[in-house]
Amino acid sequence: MFGKILDVGHHRTTTEAVWFYFISLALMVGISTTLVHFLGMAGVVDGGGSFFAGGETYTLIGTVMVLLISGLILTGRNLTSDIFSVLVVGVGVYLSYTSSVMIGLIPVALLTTLKTK
Repeated sequence: MFGKILDVGHHRTTTEAVWFYFISLALMVGISTTLVHFLGMAGVVDGGGSFFAGGETYTLIGTVMVLLISGLILTGRNLTSDIFSVLVVGVGVYLSYTSSVMIGLIPVALLTTLKTK
């Protein structure tokens, strides 16, 4: 069921891009919350805050994950030489760092609707 939704090389319709957004967001919340919990237990970061509150640690982890997902989409669909796709990734990373990771995932979901070369 999730095989086609999580496949970064698959061309999506608008409805599938919305599902990709929600599933990526759910995975990102789970992974970053677990990571911050274990880093807090190890004494590396201070606990506190939540993913949706936009703490510094969650923002950094979320921004790295947006960059990772975007890079996987670009390389999986051979769009690394397309300047528009690279600019969309830049906008997504900028939005996830400055405003919210939830907003930064929107250009990434739209990136999955672009046709490959």
